[in-house]
Amino acid sequence: MEDDENKYRVGDSVYAKATPDIELIVRRYIKRIYYCTVLGHPDAKDRVLFEREILNKDAQ
Repeated sequence: MEDDENKYRVGDSVYAKATPDIELIVRRYIKRIYYCTVLGHPDAKDRVLFEREILNKDAQ
């Protein structure tokens, strides 16, 4: 179940602060943790991030 407190929604395009050159897509949000896939590589291992580790695409 999704939490209404999350800043980013499933399907949103975001970037990790540690690797701002790699575009990520939010796949799931569970218990304040975002599970993201690399854009164009849906079979790759998820990137697991807290909200404070994420930049939205407008902040780039």
